[in-house]
Amino acid sequence: MSRVADTIRTRNDEASGALIGYLPVGFPSLDTSVDAAVALVENGVDIVELGLPYSDPVMDGLTIQRATQTALRNGFRLRHGFEAVERIRARVDAPLLVMTYWNPVLQYGVERFATDLQNAGGAGLITPDLIPDEAAEWMSASQHHDLDRVFLAAPSSSDERMKQAVEASRGFVYAVSTMGITGARDDVDKAARSVVSRLRDAGSTSACVGLGISTPEQVADVLSYADGAIVGSRLVAALEHGGVAEVAKVASELASGTRR
Repeated sequence: MSRVADTIRTRNDEASGALIGYLPVGFPSLDTSVDAAVALVENGVDIVELGLPYSDPVMDGLTIQRATQTALRNGFRLRHGFEAVERIRARVDAPLLVMTYWNPVLQYGVERFATDLQNAGGAGLITPDLIPDEAAEWMSASQHHDLDRVFLAAPSSSDERMKQAVEASRGFVYAVSTMGITGARDDVDKAARSVVSRLRDAGSTSACVGLGISTPEQVADVLSYADGAIVGSRLVAALEHGGVAEVAKVASELASGTRR
């Protein structure tokens, strides 16, 4: 069984839904990124999404790009991702998903990556640039190592692509609320409701919305129709400007949006 799906189901029973928080590994340092991820969980985040810094982050907005480029300049290596997962899991029990572009996994070796992620205690991968019909090797490795696989669905996705995302995903389907790149916005795109509705029609029982969520009110709004709300840029900006203490404060504020 998927710990991610179980957590989302439990939080929908207990509260309005699940809060998922994103932070990049290695920003501003490896130690601080571990402390910040722990602070997320200690302040109400249910599932942590750990981003692996990459040299060509085509889907990331300026806040996350700036953070990941800092991590790379400071010496981030892929092995640090597994180290971070292991260190965080030693301190908190929340599921940890790794968000990564597909090329680093290919370069590392898909089977080797899956083995090392499982051994570190990771729950699975979010792969924004991998589509299900090109994911046979990852599907096999994730199945063998009991890892979740989260695929994306966007407003532009065809009905067939929606169905593929639902059938291939384990944990949840990542419903992209806006076209383009990540970044906090004043209003979450109304297209998110349509994406989640179409995922439901395709058979999804676990759909979480990301891109553009930055306030407790937006979290609450998203959880009125989706199973989880994913926050990234707002938390990365908090870490950039106020350190771990600010991350903890913002996480606690965002978590208030899950209360019925």
